[in-house]
Parts: sequence; C-alpha cells; structure tokens
Amino acid sequence: MTNDAIYFNPLENSLPTSSFSRKTPTFTLQRKVNERLDPYISMSIETINGGGGNSNNHGYEKIERWDENKTPQLARLYSSILSLLGEDPSREGLQKTPERVAKSMQFLTHGYAMDPLAILQSAKFKEDYKQMVIVKDIEVYSICEHHMLPFYGKAHVAYIPNGYITGLSKIARIVDAYARRLQVQERLTRQILECIQQALNPVGAAVVIEAAHMCMQMRGVQKQNSITTTSAFMGVFMHESKTREEFMQLIQMRPN
Repeated sequence: MTNDAIYFNPLENSLPTSSFSRKTPTFTLQRKVNERLDPYISMSIETINGGGGNSNNHGYEKIERWDENKTPQLARLYSSILSLLGEDPSREGLQKTPERVAKSMQFLTHGYAMDPLAILQSAKFKEDYKQMVIVKDIEVYSICEHHMLPFYGKAHVAYIPNGYITGLSKIARIVDAYARRLQVQERLTRQILECIQQALNPVGAAVVIEAAHMCMQMRGVQKQNSITTTSAFMGVFMHESKTREEFMQLIQMRPN
C-alpha cells in the first residue's frame, strides 16, 4: 500500500482483512464525511484498475484522491524542476514522475485542509475522571519547512481532564493534522498542546516529540544517529515537577 492510496472492499463496506474476497465489485463507493475532518472530500477519485467491473484484483480497488485542479499545475512545475536538475522528464522512468510527486505532496501536506480543533470537539464527552491520560508512541511523519525533507519519530501526548475527555483516536488524528504540513518540530509540539488546551480546557497538558530529521542525516552535517526531542507543558504539568516527572517516566516505560 502506498501512502497516497487506500484499498477498499466495496462488497464488505470495510477495510480489507487478510483474506481476499474474489467477488467482483458491483457498486460505487460513496462517502459522506464532515468537510472539516476529511481533507480529501473535494478531491477526485480514480480506480487504478480501470473501473468497478475489473476483477483482476480479487475484489479490491486501489483508490487515489487528489485535487484535480492542482495536480496538473504541480506536475508541470515538477517536470520543470527535473529539467533544471539535468534530467530528461520524457525518458521512460520519469514520464509519470511529475504527476506521482504532485499527488504524493498533496497527501504529505493534507493537514492544511484539516481542522484539528473540530476533530477533538467531535468526540468530546463529559466524564468525572481526574487522573492522567496518556497516548504515547504516536507515529509522526512530517516535512521540514527549511529543506522540504522528511522528519519522523514519535509523539507522546498527555492531559488531565477537567470535566471532559476526548476520543483517544482523536489525539492521534490531531498529531497527523498538524504533522502533515510543512513544519518545524518546535512549532508542531506547541500546536498540538494548544489545540488540546483550547478544546478541552484540561487541568494540564503535555506533549513530547522525538524525531529524526533527514535534513541532518542525508545532507548538511550528516549525523545519522541524532534525535531531536521537544517538549511543551501547560497547567499542572508546567507548575508541578512531580506530575511532569510521572509523565516522563510513563512515556519511557515499555511492555515486557
């Protein structure tokens, strides 16, 4: 599975499992999604196998989403970049590269079309829980805005509720919503924290991100094993060292 594609079983109306259905798809996939939560709602859909009646893929279709207006414009620019770098965009291996990169970059930056605050508020529940909630080891994939090279790692997010909790998956979703943009790790850390604070008004919130930066590994100083750690705290995590220390200890714990 590529990053800018999903695989869907139209017969089961769910994501595919390990067992393949060999039936032929017979109807069109339809989705009704809140525009604020789904950045691809206005994008085109193409079935790569040529249509719903093709059963060569055993009942599964690869679906790509992109903006049909932006994609050709981006592709032309990437074709020009290839020429400026000394390549021949017309040679066989590069003929479709500009279009592929145009689609890929739309996926890698789809966070611009997402509303992180709306994501959290879509699953906000009253709950009399006053202890720490931690979602740790959330995968982070982003692009450094300085060199447009990836940085990747893990985010650890915690908050202490003040009458309201949110769905656990929504915390991971807001990490993606901010990460899938041109970013710097410092700002990414702060944005996640401020979104939780604004949506839930918790007693306290904390975010730690650990990431490796390709701009330091494959160019420039070329330090292959360097890891950058950023942190941001609010409320009780900022003012009480014991609470902060408990959080730091818990995110370092690993299952036996």
